[in-house]
Amino acid sequence: MSAEITLFVNPTAGRGRGAHAAQPAASALRAAGYSVRTVVGTDAVDALARLRAAVREGTGAVIAVGGDGVVHLALQALAGTLTPLGVIAVGTGNDFARALGLPVREPARAGRMAAEALKEGRIREIDLGRITSAADPAGRWYGTVLCSGFDSRVNDRGNRMRWPSGRFKYDLAMIAELAAFRPFPYRITLDDGPVIETEATLVAVGNGSSYGGGMQICAEAVPDDGLFDITVVGDCSRATLLKVFPQVYKGTHLTHPKVTVHRAAKITLAAPGITAYADGEPQGPLPVTAECVPGAVQLIM
Repeated sequence: MSAEITLFVNPTAGRGRGAHAAQPAASALRAAGYSVRTVVGTDAVDALARLRAAVREGTGAVIAVGGDGVVHLALQALAGTLTPLGVIAVGTGNDFARALGLPVREPARAGRMAAEALKEGRIREIDLGRITSAADPAGRWYGTVLCSGFDSRVNDRGNRMRWPSGRFKYDLAMIAELAAFRPFPYRITLDDGPVIETEATLVAVGNGSSYGGGMQICAEAVPDDGLFDITVVGDCSRATLLKVFPQVYKGTHLTHPKVTVHRAAKITLAAPGITAYADGEPQGPLPVTAECVPGAVQLIM
């Protein structure tokens, strides 16, 4: 392994925590004998191009500093390579780190753990999801949950709102979407099986267990078993949705009669007017196909 480590930093993650978190991470790596370079970029496209160049040049590892968004971007450069990924989770949601038992909002501890793991060669192969569509046949990788339906509609509305800022914006978006709530007509295909036509509130395709900062939508998902856990919330009424939704934080919603869980290595989702999100990032409108790719990334543990 090269002695040079690349810090891939989102300086705005967690309302500025990203920039501060990079300093203790760099110090821990240098103390372990590594040289450190930092990749920031002027925007996501520029940052990804710079990271891909670092991987091509043979960096020993990439440490993503930020939230699920910067991890998502890093996966586009690292999936299918032998360059390992470490995570200093200091964003808002941090669901990738949560699912894998990595420290959350403890940058100094996370930096020390990453440095020790690199020295000791503690690497775990984990699966990733790969999303493709007619508009994007090359596809994109994700590590946590692909969501569609009510939750993605909330994201759509929240992203359009200029005020307020932070999580409160999405709380208001949820209230607005509840007022207009109705189930959506889905066509779901699992592992090239027959098409399932159903009315559903949402469909979540989990490589990891949670999204939205700890909401256990796919509570039993395991990121290295070669399969997705797919949570389908059926044709709920508004009252039922209000009752079931809080249970997502503990994962107890999975036993509700309106909730069905499937396990599959591949899924195609189609529903009119629905945007797919993965790792909290928009992936474009349905239909999309997601495939679980075993051992797609090397994770520093």
